[in-house]
Amino acid sequence: MADTQQVDARAERRIARLVKQIGAFSKEHGGAEGQLAYIGERGTRIVLVGEDGGWGDLVAPSYEIAEKAVEKAGITVHEDFDGEFAAKVRTGPYEWTRMAGIQLGGPSNG
Repeated sequence: MADTQQVDARAERRIARLVKQIGAFSKEHGGAEGQLAYIGERGTRIVLVGEDGGWGDLVAPSYEIAEKAVEKAGITVHEDFDGEFAAKVRTGPYEWTRMAGIQLGGPSNG
């Protein structure tokens, strides 16, 4: 019983930390929406897109923890990263040169 309580307490702390991070992102970007993407053994990526087009991501250790975190944070969650949701993302010079550096041998920015 103690092991289960310890795991539950750890999961609750992780959820609370994610909720805090999602809230901070949302406040900084005038609101936020998200999408959950399972990434295998590493867990689940929470992709966040702000109302101002800013974006970022967090990684939760499981899909269940990610789901609880976005639910408690109160953000809209999309099934897919496409359409109007994807169109909100704004990229800048860093992202474009980074993508070019990876794909085409351009500057690596790092």
